[in-house]
This record gives sequence, C-alpha cells and structure tokens, in this order.
Amino acid sequence: MKFTLSWLKDHLDTDASIDELSQTLSAIGLEVEAIEDPGEQLAPFVIARITETRKHPNADRLRVCQVDTGGGKGMIEVVCGAPNATTGLVGVFAPVGAYVPGLDVTLDKRPVRGIQSNGMMASERELKLSDEHDGIIDLGPDYKDRIGENFAEVMGLSDPVFEVGLTPNRPDCTGVRGIARDLAAARLGKLKPEPELGKVEGDKPCPISIKLDFPEDKADACPLFAGRLVKGFSNGPSPDWMQVRLRAIGLRPINALVDITNYISMDRGRPLHVYDADKLHGKTIRARLGRTGETFIGLDGKSHDVDEDMTVIADDKAVLGLGGVMGGEDTGCTEATRNVFIESAYFDPIRTAISGRRKGLVTDARYRFERGVDPDFVLPGLDLATELVIQFTGGKPSKRKVAGKPPKFDRVIEFAPAKVARLTGLKLKDAESIKILKALGFKVAGKGQALKVRVPGWRPDVHGPADLVEEVVRIAGLDRVKETPLPQLGGVTGAVLTPRQKLVRRARQVLASRGLLEAITWSFIPRAQAELFGGGAAALELANPISVEMSSMRPSLLPGLLSAAKRNRNRGESDIALFELGQAYNGDQPEDQFTIAAGLRQGTAKAAGAGRHWQGAAGEVDLFDVKADVMDLLAASGVNAARAQVSRDAPGWYHPGRSGVIRLGPKIVLAHFGELHPAVLSAMDVEGPAVAFEVFIDALPLPKKKKTLAKSAMAVSDLLPVRRDFAFLLDGDVAANDVLRAAQSADKALISHVSLFDLFEGGKLADAGKKSLAIEVTLQPRDKTLTDDDIEAISQKIVAKVAKATGGEIRG
Repeated sequence: MKFTLSWLKDHLDTDASIDELSQTLSAIGLEVEAIEDPGEQLAPFVIARITETRKHPNADRLRVCQVDTGGGKGMIEVVCGAPNATTGLVGVFAPVGAYVPGLDVTLDKRPVRGIQSNGMMASERELKLSDEHDGIIDLGPDYKDRIGENFAEVMGLSDPVFEVGLTPNRPDCTGVRGIARDLAAARLGKLKPEPELGKVEGDKPCPISIKLDFPEDKADACPLFAGRLVKGFSNGPSPDWMQVRLRAIGLRPINALVDITNYISMDRGRPLHVYDADKLHGKTIRARLGRTGETFIGLDGKSHDVDEDMTVIADDKAVLGLGGVMGGEDTGCTEATRNVFIESAYFDPIRTAISGRRKGLVTDARYRFERGVDPDFVLPGLDLATELVIQFTGGKPSKRKVAGKPPKFDRVIEFAPAKVARLTGLKLKDAESIKILKALGFKVAGKGQALKVRVPGWRPDVHGPADLVEEVVRIAGLDRVKETPLPQLGGVTGAVLTPRQKLVRRARQVLASRGLLEAITWSFIPRAQAELFGGGAAALELANPISVEMSSMRPSLLPGLLSAAKRNRNRGESDIALFELGQAYNGDQPEDQFTIAAGLRQGTAKAAGAGRHWQGAAGEVDLFDVKADVMDLLAASGVNAARAQVSRDAPGWYHPGRSGVIRLGPKIVLAHFGELHPAVLSAMDVEGPAVAFEVFIDALPLPKKKKTLAKSAMAVSDLLPVRRDFAFLLDGDVAANDVLRAAQSADKALISHVSLFDLFEGGKLADAGKKSLAIEVTLQPRDKTLTDDDIEAISQKIVAKVAKATGGEIRG
C-alpha cells in the first residue's frame, strides 16, 4: 500500500515528522517497507524554456537548442532529438552532473555528432514519471514565469511516498483513511471528519435497471449492487493534484473517470467501476454467475473466458467484466465518453479470490475485495464518485439505483477490559482500553467488565475478545509490555519431549540411517491427487487456496514425495530414496489429523547403497526393501515384529499383488508398504516402478519403561542356541507369514526366531497347485541344555501347529 504525506494529511491532522510517522506505523503493525522522497532525486531538474532551435548540421533528426534555465546563467546549448523540441516549449532541464533515474546515467559534457551538449531536456520516462517517451515534457505556457525554479517543488513532486506492508487481515488499511484512523488512535494526530458532499442525487430516475440474477443458494456472490447514471459531461484529464498522487504511487493517469475510480480505491479502499453508458446493450445491467463458453475482452486487452463459479457483470448482450476483478474493454470510458454509469457493489471475498486466481489476474480491485471491503461504504462510495465526476467533468446525475442490500454485519462482542492484562500482562486502565477501541471505530456500550463492543464493517477480521485485546495492545504499544524473565528452576530439569515426540525423533533417525533423505513437502495438494490416495472430500477442500495446485489437504504424504521424485528424475537423478514425517488428514476435525512416516524408493536406491557395482548388475528396489524399512522403524519404536501380522489388503494406491499391511491384531494398522499401483504413477506422470511405505506413528504403542541393567543382563542366556530347518508342503495360496506365525506360537518362551529361507513352486508341485516353504527355527534354551528328546518334542509341536493353521504337512 502506497500513499504520499500530503494524501495522508487529507485525513489526518498532524504535525508529526516523517520519522515519527514511520516508527509509529511499524509499531502498530503497519510495517513501513520504504519511504521515497522524489524531491531528492529530482532536485537538479529545473523548469526551462527553449528560446531557439536549429537543425543539427550532421544529423537529420537532431536539433541544436538554446535553453533558458533562468538565474541569469544565460543560454545553454543542448542537442535534442525529441520531435516536439520547438522554440517556445517550456520543459524540464537536466544540467551536467545530474543523475537521470530513467536512464540510470549521470550526465557529463560530451559531443553529439560534433556539437557538445551541455545537459538535456527530459521526457517523463527519463524522470520515471510515466512510460511516455515520444517527446520531451511540455509544461505549457502557464509555467513560462517559473523558469529556473525546481521542477519537483513547482509540480508538487517533492511529496514523500510511504510504502506500507499490509497483512491480509487488514482490509481497512487498503485505503489511506484506514491508515489515518490507526495513526489517530495511536495519538499521532486527529482524524478529520468525512467531507460533506454536494447534491449528488439527481431529480430523474436512473434509466438503467440493475438486477441480481443468482440462484438462492448463491445469492451471497453479490448481495448489493448500486449505480447511478451521469449524463452530458466532458471527459478529459483529471486535475493535476490527482494525477501527481496517482503517479507517485505507481498508477498511470488515464482520464478523469478512470482516475476517479482509482483514486477512491486507494483513498477509501472502495473499488468502483465506470461504464460508457452509450456502449451498453439494452437498459439492464445484471450481476450473475458466468456461463461456460462466455468470454470478454478485459481492460488488459486480453480475452478471458468465465465459468459457472465466477460472478460476472453483463448487459442484455454479453459479459461486461469479471465482478470484483476486472472490467471489460468494450464498455470502457474514453475521452469521447459523454454518459457514464457508475457501479458500486459488494462482491463475495472468497468467490472473488477464486475467480482471480483461476484467471491469473492480480488487480487492485481483487486485492481489496478478496480481503473484504466495508459493506456499509457501498452507497457512500457511489456518492463520493458522483461528486468527483460532477466536480471534474460536469454533467447531471440521475437518482441512485440499488439492487439487494448490504450483507448483514452486526457483530457484537462481550468484552471485559481485564482481559488485556490477563492475556498480555500489560496493565492498562479500563478507560484507556475503551478510548482506543472507540478511536478505532468500535462502538462500546455497558459498564465495568461487562462491555458490549460492536465491530465496524471495515474490520471483518475481528471475531472475539482476544482480537479486541490485540487491537488495544498494538495501539497502546507493545513496548509497554514489561520484560519478565522466566523463573530459574533448581536442579536438573526434566524431560521436555513427550513419549510420542521421542518416537517421531527416533523414526526420523532410523529412516535417515537407512539411506533415505528427508523431504518436506506441502500439506496442500491438487484435488485429483488427493482422490488417488483416498482423499478429496469436500470437507478437506480449502475455502481460499493459494492456487489450484494447492486446493486439498493431503490424505497421505506419498503425493508430495512422488512429486519430489518426479522433479528429481526430470533433472537426471534416477536413484531416489526419500522420506518425510508429517501430518495427513482424514477430515476437518482435530481427531482426523494423524502423523505419518512415509518413504519412497526408486531405481537402485537400496539401503546398502545405490548405483552400479563392478561385482554385478545393480538390482532394482522392490517391496522387500521398503518392508525392511518399516520393520527397522517398528523395531526401533519398541514393536515386537514377531507379534505383527502381515496381510495383503493394502489400499488401492498400492499394487494388489506386491504390497502388504502390517497390523497388531485385527484392527490396529501400523503400516502399509509395497509397490505403488501403475495407474497411480501414470496419473501423477511419474516414471515407474516405485516402492513406498507409510507408518502410522499415532498407532504405534508407546515404549514401555526400560528394564534395569541388572535384570536385562540376567535375561541374556549363556547357552548356545539350536537351529532346525523344516520344509512344508502347502497349498499355493497359503501365505508364508501364516506359517511363520504358527511355528512361532509353538513355544513362545523357547523359540526366539523364525525365518523363511526357501520357496519352491515348480515341477509337479505346480501341477498339483502346491508349493514348498522351508523355514529356520531358532531355539534358545534358558535354564538347561536341550536333549534330543526335548528338540524332538518341540519339533513335533511346530509341525502340529503349522498343520493346524495352514493344512500343510512336513515334506519328506
């Protein structure tokens, strides 16, 4: 937000210096990003008159000019190539040694085609006043008596320009008056009253009708639309003072009508639009939703299509503009305009933001509407614009035409002044808190600690008592909050991390130790990607997304990791191992947020290392690589892998035959792992194959207290383990995990480990629909050495358990 000092003083009666204003603005939350004093930069430039011109003897397009710069310095010879450099022209002269900002050069004496030029006559672009450079500045005969005077001072260009960075929650400060109101509340001046307007209401009704043509459930798209016709005026340049202010903040003056709307937008934060009434088709202007296939030519000269979610303004023939974002070129006002229809409306902030974002249009109107303009200033804004149009161009106004009514904004907050001290530690008198709120435009009623505070329409960001406390404290001054050191605790401080936080930290360390690189991706993803991973519900759609690529809360971390892998592969990196620890979302309630540790491997990025090796061809990653990642993480988290169940019912984004789910019992899902489904990879334009895992940190059991050193030392047996192999003949659809679990359950105290080491499915076994699985069982005696009879007994139990659980038999 930019404004000049004189502009601010139109609303604020103050004698404060530039430094005081700057420090106060930053202190109350309106951070000053820059202060530019154009008077300093333009100090060397003076008003001068060309007294004589002649053709350059060595160049057809150059002229040698005698220039009177005043001050008794005599005539200065200047070589000029501007087509309008004629005798009698009053313009702007830059002497030798002057820095020309538009050219980024410092002038020195140098010959131009054999004739020395002792300075230059400047154009508007060379002084950074505008983009005009077809000729040098022509001030006209009115300034012939100001020869030799400083150009910036004469033209009012020495007015300091403030640039303030606004946070998105302060729509009231998108206008100069809102900033002046805050400064007045901060005791840096007095807010001037609103100026009284002349007679802006005409005697005749407006011949142009206004209609709000929305379905009942979409009526909030534009609840209020007002307008007025002004006829029979002469549209020319706006007054010099207005042009100077618009140029100072970076806007190009166009004509009186357009300049008025731009000025009120910056002055009051109230966007307006003007239509050339003679270019309208029919006698009705409608605010409605767009229709697929409709287009309009915007004021940017480009064609824009609209859709059913966008608010448009249309006449009886076509779309005139995109409501709250940009008007159309076909009904734009020019110097030939004689009858104008002035529009002042209220557009829904969220719909305006979505429309502008879809079209990639960033305009001053959208900037204000999407933050929330004051609904109570729609009609006063129309009257103010009418006043300026009549004042600058003449013409006769009609009566005001209004459709709809302002959106209801009647927010009353129960407030106890004591909350200021309770929430911030700043002790203020109740009277001071009330005075600040009133100065900011809040209406305060009641007594003591039972106040009722009515929020003004220009502060849609204030919702509760804490917001009022924030307003009081920022104006009173955060520097008044006393520094209070934390109490010094005696002895050794206790642990600061919760068991769940320690679990997250341990998971991060384990995954990093397995060669995966940590990534941090966005929590927002495209809805199409969210749907691929079980998300995309309406409750998880953002109301005002930063872009269409960030419209949904992620149901999984894998979309972000896949996008990161794609970017790396596009840059030639084929061996990829990434992991992320973060939040995912099943719904919009607090309990629907959960923590995931997710990982992704591609190429040859195995835990042992990636890339080719001289000993043999490097193998591609597979589901067992990510299963090992999961098992290591579970083991480090205190989960007994032997108790976990592995099943094949992985979610749809995994390959149905190359994936699994790890559970504790039938309900507690600890992890998913496996190869990602080719259709999912194709939809995300990721080159496959890729393997991944998801470990649900919130589902992991918290680790139990560690055993004492003495107990853990006694738990280690001094007897050698015994290993026995078993081969079972099984049906082809029996899962190996069922065999392992059955064997483990034969004697949990004695059997310390069971592993699969062989699978045979060929020959006659395949014809019979059978397969052979061989397992190794480790027996760890605790109290005594096992005899042959003991080993035979436990072997029989293992065979019996496997036979009962799977129907398999020992292979002879």
